[in-house]
Amino acid sequence: MREKLEYFIVKLFIWLVGLLPNSALYKTMKFIAKLFFKYEKRRSVLTFKNLKAAFPDKNEEEIYRLAIGAYDNIAITMAEIILMLNDKLDFDAMINGKEEFLEKLKEYTKDAKNGVIIITAHFSNWELAAQFLPRNGYPMVAVGRKGNNKLIEKQLTTPFRERYGNKNVYKEQAILNIIKALKESKNVGLLIDQKAGGKSSIKVKFFGLDADTTNSIAVLKLKYNPLIIPIFAPRDKDGKYTPLIIEPIEYIAEEESDKNKKIEKMTQRYNDIFEEVIRTYPEQWFWMHNRWRLS
Repeated sequence: MREKLEYFIVKLFIWLVGLLPNSALYKTMKFIAKLFFKYEKRRSVLTFKNLKAAFPDKNEEEIYRLAIGAYDNIAITMAEIILMLNDKLDFDAMINGKEEFLEKLKEYTKDAKNGVIIITAHFSNWELAAQFLPRNGYPMVAVGRKGNNKLIEKQLTTPFRERYGNKNVYKEQAILNIIKALKESKNVGLLIDQKAGGKSSIKVKFFGLDADTTNSIAVLKLKYNPLIIPIFAPRDKDGKYTPLIIEPIEYIAEEESDKNKKIEKMTQRYNDIFEEVIRTYPEQWFWMHNRWRLS
């Protein structure tokens, strides 16, 4: 009963706010984000801790501005997801430099016989980025976490993520699906910026702090040699997005003979790239996640 009630409330909320004019929807989501920032202390306190740890040189006022900016970013992202769910977002009008980006992606992937792993982060509007690629001829096996509400997952989340050709798979099934996709020269999309655990985790630096990070990308690179391409979609000042594609990462730590050391150095390289992008657009990363297990 609870599952059905939660699904009904979410469905109703998406429909109701979707009736608002776009400008009113953005304002509404920003207002809700401010309420969460003020009253949901567990996440806001964690956001401050993360920002202080990542930017020890910044003062309290600067950290506060970054925290507010991060919540505003999430509000904008949620508004746009609602627009996407209601088929009210014009993808083509939202993307700056689309042709240049697609030309680079085509050039990088033209000889990718062992498949492509696109790595990205919970950065800017990551759901829009995940749908932009299949809409333009690059469907992916997209790995994500299974939601707690099975009805919401089945009726809303999965259809939303698969609407343009992606295949949504969960972490529990990830490795087999990824290997199959790579052997078929397909694309895989992975968000690798959150804390990992278990045998597939390794400690490497992220903003100078130890961070449990998935080692799966490095392991797959060494075994199957897929193309590893970091892709992000920074939000511009005009509210649109300029997709950012970084040259394929071919680094396999050849200077090391020990496999574990190779994996560590390769994983560090991926984190370094993520950190560089996030430092450039600090408000656009998901600082509410307990990345360094600070609490």
